[in-house]
Amino acid sequence: MIKAAYIHIPFCEHICHYCDFNKVFLKGQPVDQYLDALEQEMKLTVEQYGNMPLSTIFVGGGTPTALSVSQLERLCAMIKKHLAMEEEVEYTFEANPGEITAEKLQTLYNGGVNRLSFGVQSFHNELLEKIGRTHKAEDVFRSIEDAKKVGFTNISVDLIYSLPGQTIENFKDTLTTAFTLDIEHFSGYSLIIEPKTVFYNLRRKGKLPVPGEDAEAAMYALLMEEMAKNGYKQYEISNFAKPGFESKHNLTYWNNKEYFGFGAGAHGYVSGKRVSNFGPLKKYMEPLAQKRLPVIEEHPVTKVEMMEEELFLGLRKNAGVNLTLFGQKYNQEVLELFHAEIEELMKRELIVINDRFLQLTDKGRFLGNEVFQSFIGTLSEGK
Repeated sequence: MIKAAYIHIPFCEHICHYCDFNKVFLKGQPVDQYLDALEQEMKLTVEQYGNMPLSTIFVGGGTPTALSVSQLERLCAMIKKHLAMEEEVEYTFEANPGEITAEKLQTLYNGGVNRLSFGVQSFHNELLEKIGRTHKAEDVFRSIEDAKKVGFTNISVDLIYSLPGQTIENFKDTLTTAFTLDIEHFSGYSLIIEPKTVFYNLRRKGKLPVPGEDAEAAMYALLMEEMAKNGYKQYEISNFAKPGFESKHNLTYWNNKEYFGFGAGAHGYVSGKRVSNFGPLKKYMEPLAQKRLPVIEEHPVTKVEMMEEELFLGLRKNAGVNLTLFGQKYNQEVLELFHAEIEELMKRELIVINDRFLQLTDKGRFLGNEVFQSFIGTLSEGK
């Protein structure tokens, strides 16, 4: 049963230098027609798969809060109309500090949204400018204060480390400042330089001075240490929460569960298939005008792929992979299937087995991608 939905709003008032998500400049775009198409996609999907009450909805982008107040009202109304929700649903909107007004916050709150995720990245104004962000550190305080006044009690902030020109000292300053916000959740990611971004082009020209692997590892160690000191429990490689405020939506992905993906360029996992929508707005909207779903690609996930995904996604969580549940789900034993890989990784002290849970060690968290890669493509489909 599908309990989660991701909804993509691809519009931005400004494009950040590191962003490779499906997005377009807001100005001059057919936003209302896009919302028409999005509503049609919801209708068609519910008709095809049924209207299962969702436990988590995440509206991301782009910048969902770049929409006008009336467009946000409409978006919230259509979500409420077409998607059934559990009483305790976690309903998140991504927001940009500085751009989000008190009126928009009130609109979201009135529309049933109960969690906000702010893209803060840093509290150093020089760094924010370097990475193409338009907000300033002071905007973060104002936006979060406004959100609390409206009634939001579940707020998350994204931070990025290993930024061009960033030092360990100024990342520590960012963390110290972040903890004064008194919020419920943090995500902390190292900068990944993706193709088709401003940063990628700068790096190719030798004009992007990034801190390097040792500094990046030191910043990650600092992130984990400071989060623990300040009462935020690490529950996944990059995510930290006060007790009870872990992101239900992200746990859907890491627990390898199915979810709907709505919107241009959105991905879903439905009825055993990984599905992708058209990214360009026109290509996304055209099939929906003909009452057809805008799927560009469908990939039926084999049993072997499911088992591999269960391992590398589950290992992202601090709790790790429940070996007993894995055996019940796939009628296969992890320790038999991946005997050689697990033995080698344990020898290197990157993973450990604790009370029937396979987990990354502290050392393994720093080399997570290497660990995950060990479980990909090692099984034959005959398993």
